[in-house]
Amino acid sequence: MPRNTTRLRLAGAVAAVLVAAGVATGPAAQASPEQPTLAQLAQRHGRYFGSATDNPELTDTAYTKILGSEFDMITPGNGMKWYATEPQQGVFDWTAGDQIVDLARRNHQRVRAHTLVWHSQLPGWLTSKQWTAAELRAVLKKHITTEVRHYRGKVYSWDVVNEAFNDDGSYRETLWYKTLGPGYIADALRWAHQADPHARLYLNDYNIEATGPKSDAYYALAKDLRARGVPFDGIGFQTHLALQYGYPTTLKENLSRFSGLGLDTALTEVDVRMQLPASDAKLAEQADWYRQLTEACLAVRRCVGITIWDYTDKYSWIPAVFPGEGAALPWDEQLHPKPAYQALREALS
Repeated sequence: MPRNTTRLRLAGAVAAVLVAAGVATGPAAQASPEQPTLAQLAQRHGRYFGSATDNPELTDTAYTKILGSEFDMITPGNGMKWYATEPQQGVFDWTAGDQIVDLARRNHQRVRAHTLVWHSQLPGWLTSKQWTAAELRAVLKKHITTEVRHYRGKVYSWDVVNEAFNDDGSYRETLWYKTLGPGYIADALRWAHQADPHARLYLNDYNIEATGPKSDAYYALAKDLRARGVPFDGIGFQTHLALQYGYPTTLKENLSRFSGLGLDTALTEVDVRMQLPASDAKLAEQADWYRQLTEACLAVRRCVGITIWDYTDKYSWIPAVFPGEGAALPWDEQLHPKPAYQALREALS
């Protein structure tokens, strides 16, 4: 025993001399510090950096490796929408949503849950029937209450009502609005809060990044909801941008005025599409837009985070909806980072 102790002491002394001389020893000699992830960079500012995802792509292991490491917030692209969660009246299916919540938990990520009340992707049983106001109100309350209770304590926030206004600031003529009137928004927020008092509750829409009629409508609604004590925490700016339409230069100002109401804001579905083919010049402009929108969020204290609408062009929704457009995300179809990725890193650094 004493002989072994002497050897250990001698080895330790030699190692100490080598370290003091600047010579690396053991496994550390091969190690190199890894660069921080987008999430880690955002956390230094008290923000999150997230990505949307969808169930079919979760079998792609190269994809899920990046999804599980670069981001600290996940949004299910489709798995929590009405058609997926209540395909038949009163029959609920949590399979898709649970898969993404479980994936996020394994990766120590939080979940922005999306979405409870929307005019699109509704099941046929809901859209094919003529409802009285009393009937539809009961259906809506049951759906919200059941889904939010199922995910109670498992999600950070809910996009409670999605896309309630037209671009001119008028209410969108949805099933909900036409049957229940504008009061459905406050009711939905109240029911969601009752089902999970700790989840952050958002209204979410596109084309509200710049000041204008649509964002003004949300500002007026937000003031009214706050004045009436309706439980409500934030506005989600989807931020689906396109190079050909110009950058929303009043984004920072717009985020700030909602903060002035005591509300959080978030950039919730970010992508920056372009007319194909992509070029170096377009990719450079895209990178600059990603940098600017990130800097705008960082400059407004209550802008709590950024979520890109999936992180790779491989799984982007853009080409299917906007033919001839695409290349909208910070990683390309081969999962290689694009100039936009480096721009995000620089903005967050």
